[in-house]
Amino acid sequence: MSGSDQGRGSDLLDVQDRARFEQLVLPHLDAAFNLARWLLRSRADSEDVAQEAMLRAYRFFRGFHGGDARAWLLQIVRNTCYTWLEKNRPVELMTEFDEELHPQPSASPEALAIAGDNRDRLNRALETLPPRFREVLVLRELEGCSYKEIAVITSIPIGTVMSALARARQRLQRALTLSPAQEASRGL
Repeated sequence: MSGSDQGRGSDLLDVQDRARFEQLVLPHLDAAFNLARWLLRSRADSEDVAQEAMLRAYRFFRGFHGGDARAWLLQIVRNTCYTWLEKNRPVELMTEFDEELHPQPSASPEALAIAGDNRDRLNRALETLPPRFREVLVLRELEGCSYKEIAVITSIPIGTVMSALARARQRLQRALTLSPAQEASRGL
């Protein structure tokens, strides 16, 4: 085998590893796309980034030695998304959390969305959140990840995950309690 053949062959998995990859990682392809979709807010970009993340997962699968394959894959997707955002939309990553406190109604964001049958409104409200808040909400509420899994995926302490999730829920609640006139003025 020539040197160039060896370089290409190192990215290929043997039959056993390929079967393990298909069994452990491929079932989480929808979750990978879903996370990318919410972080990037563009279906086309999300498809490209999710595909790139899957290729990275495949290429580095030999380095996966057990554990939670879903969390491992979602961490790769997250990192791939942020790399893409840094190259293509760096301004979005600079948006910081607004610490202003606003009076909050007693209903939760979920209850408001369900009561008003406002799925589109909920989606628009989620899209107004900064990427880091969207990711913790999507991972917890849509993907059902535990706090511990989110901490592993995002590489942040579990306490920070809980704090970010609380702040994200507050921001989402504020966005959902805007009147239609306020929504229109903010472009929602």
